[in-house]
Amino acid sequence: MNRSETARSFTMATWLGWQIESNWTDPFLFAIYVIIKPLSAAAILVVMYSLITGGNYNSPLFPYIYLGNAFYTYVGAVMVGVSWAVIDDREHYKTLKYMYIAPIKIPFYWLGRGVARFLIGTVAVFVILAAGVWLLHLPLDLTRANWGLFIVSLFIGVLMLAMMGLILASVTLLFAHHVGMIGEAVAGALYLFSGAIFPLEVLPAWLRPIGYAMPITYWLELMRRSLIGSVAEAFPTLARFSNLQLLGILTALTVVFAVIAVFTFRWCDYRARERGLIDRVTNY
Repeated sequence: MNRSETARSFTMATWLGWQIESNWTDPFLFAIYVIIKPLSAAAILVVMYSLITGGNYNSPLFPYIYLGNAFYTYVGAVMVGVSWAVIDDREHYKTLKYMYIAPIKIPFYWLGRGVARFLIGTVAVFVILAAGVWLLHLPLDLTRANWGLFIVSLFIGVLMLAMMGLILASVTLLFAHHVGMIGEAVAGALYLFSGAIFPLEVLPAWLRPIGYAMPITYWLELMRRSLIGSVAEAFPTLARFSNLQLLGILTALTVVFAVIAVFTFRWCDYRARERGLIDRVTNY
C-alpha cells in the first residue's frame, strides 16, 4: 500500500468532512449549535432520571448513567460519520464515482470523513461533562482520574467505532438512499445493549449475550473506570474483570471488527462495481 496515497486520502477527506460539517452557517451560530445540541440531549436524560429517582443525584447510579450517555456521543459521531459519507457523496453531491477514479484509497477516505464528526463529538462530550460537574455536582475529580487508562481506552475505542462505521459504509454501498439512517438505527439499537444507561443485568437473560459480544460495552466501562473508578467498579456487570482484562477484551474485539471491516468492504465494493451501484443515484 502506498503510504503517501493513504495519507493523502485520509487528510484530504478530513479537510473535506470539516468543510461539509461546518460551512452551513457562520462560525458563531455553528459554535452555539455544537454546544446546545449535546446539552439538550443530556437534559432529557437528566429530567427522566430526576422523575424516576426523585432527584437523587447522590446515588452512584447517576454518574454511571451520565458518563455512559456522554461517551456514547462518540458512537453516533464516529460510526455514523464514516457511514454517512457514502450517502453524502453518492446521493447529495453525486461525486462518489469521481472519488472512485481519483488516486485515493476509498476506505481511508471514508475514515477521514468521520474525523470532523469525531471533533464535534469531542466538543459535545466535554460540554456534557462540564455541565454535569458544574450544575449537577458530578463526582468527577480530574486529579484522581487514571489518565493513562483514559487515553489508551479512548484511542482503542475510537478505532473500534471507526471499524464499525467502515462496515456500515460498505453495506450502504449496496442499498438505496432511504437506508441513509442505517447508522443512526444501529447506534440506537446498540444504546440498549451496551450498558450505556443501565447495567446489562436489567436486560432479560436471553438478551445479555448481545451486550457482552459488543466492544462498546467494555469501552464504556473502561471510560467510566478511568474517570470515576470506585463508582464504576461497584456495578456487577463487569466487576469481575480487571482494567487490564477489559483492555484485552476491547483490543481483541477491535481486531475482530477490523478484520470483518476489511472483508466486508472488499465484498461490498466488488458487488457494487458489478451491479453498477457506484454512480447510481437512488433518491427517488
